[in-house]
Amino acid sequence: MLSVFFQQVHGMEALALVVFAITTLVFLIWFIRLVRKNNDYYTTIPGPRPLFFFGNVLEVGATKDILGVLHKYSMQFNGLYKIHLGPVRKLIVASDYKILKCVLSSKKILNKSEDYLYLRPWLGTGLLTSGGTKWKKHRKIITPAFHFQILKQFIEVFESGGNRFIQKLQKEVGKKSIDIYPFVNLCTLDIICESAMGISINAQFDDNSDYVRSVKAMCKVTMERPFHILEMNDVTFPLTKNYYIQNKSLNILHNQTNSVISKRRQKLQNKTKAITVTNANSKADNNETLFGRKKKAFLDLLLQATVDGRPLTQEEIREEVDTFMFEGHDTTASAISFAFYCLANNADVQANAYEEQIALFGDNKNPSVTYSDLQNMKYLELVIKETLRLYPPVPIFARKTSEPVQYENIFIPEGVTINIFAYGIHRDPKYFKDPEKFDPNRFEIVDGKLPYAYIPFSAGPRNCIGQKFAILEMKSTISKMLRNFELQPATPTHTIQLTAESVLKSENGVKIALNSRN
Repeated sequence: MLSVFFQQVHGMEALALVVFAITTLVFLIWFIRLVRKNNDYYTTIPGPRPLFFFGNVLEVGATKDILGVLHKYSMQFNGLYKIHLGPVRKLIVASDYKILKCVLSSKKILNKSEDYLYLRPWLGTGLLTSGGTKWKKHRKIITPAFHFQILKQFIEVFESGGNRFIQKLQKEVGKKSIDIYPFVNLCTLDIICESAMGISINAQFDDNSDYVRSVKAMCKVTMERPFHILEMNDVTFPLTKNYYIQNKSLNILHNQTNSVISKRRQKLQNKTKAITVTNANSKADNNETLFGRKKKAFLDLLLQATVDGRPLTQEEIREEVDTFMFEGHDTTASAISFAFYCLANNADVQANAYEEQIALFGDNKNPSVTYSDLQNMKYLELVIKETLRLYPPVPIFARKTSEPVQYENIFIPEGVTINIFAYGIHRDPKYFKDPEKFDPNRFEIVDGKLPYAYIPFSAGPRNCIGQKFAILEMKSTISKMLRNFELQPATPTHTIQLTAESVLKSENGVKIALNSRN
């Protein structure tokens, strides 16, 4: 009996070895074919020499290294090269003007890369993450929400959030060094919540609320996932702590957004019924009657929108509201914080920007700012443009080819990721003289002449739909800061350490000092 048992055991071991050998052989054949297939079209594209198996991953092991390494190779390979992420995956990195124009102006290269999939648990297939037919339809119906007549209504929100921001900073006056980013981040969160959903979360005075903590947590999770082996794969992601943090945060965020949508929808329906009864013969504008003469939230416009003749579903509205929240929060906070840093460390530029405020408002630190006033801040607009050149909030973004692309002598097949390196072209001396110098006046000369060399909001058909909203918010917040405080360099001297996360940030903070204006 024992001999039969051992024979069976040995037989099972032999079978297991055979299965393992066959599986390994199949994997190796697949791997070799995949490498060869990838190499077919990458041979015409230069790039740094990869290490066996690791590729170039070890050079960009930390987010603070990414920008410097990619920029070095952009200069070395004239703005177009390949980089290896491990043994198989390769990416094309582009900062050459001609290839950027080819990609960004195309009406066919509109799909985002796989990296955006990490945002889908939060944003679904909203405007940022969707592609194809859905993106085109939703882009069309959302575009009117950013008409200047609509944007005018948000000035009150900008000013209100900015006033709370100034109030918080009064306690920081006289300190030798403060990290301005956390203050700005909560300010932009306040503003975007009220603009998107029409509700006040008072983040600047209640930064420990469940909603505020959940927004911060989701931004952190989506930033960390691409850099951790277990987290980047959906199969192994549930084995990590961030998976449970994400689920808890999403439950809070989605419940909040859905609750607000339901309440606003019910309010709309009630007012519609009231209008039908009381204003049957009235010629009053329905939009004005439904929501009053005051500002509308972005949500209100979505509730009235239709696609293919039908209203948007609850899920579609939630996805777009959450997308607006994400895109209009951290990105704007990044840009405003770096603008403060630049102004604090360039006294002559700050003096010119402050003189413009005096010319508009005299000594009034808290005037009733109008849309027209913000439009007239011409020099401040140059300051913002130069800040966005040096510190683009999204320094790298990606497109995935949905069909073959021919660029000069290079053939790129379908399904290849092209990384648009905005940070690289913004600091290329071919397009910007003395690229490391902060010089707002350069935009009096170069503005608009090379549209694909200056891309803080991307370019072409898939450019940022909210860029005018963002510029107005930046003008409102920065001008308010200039009227109330003199910005100075932090003591001891602070040099920012840029890191490429979900948006551009400084690993060691964005530190300045504040003095009250007399």
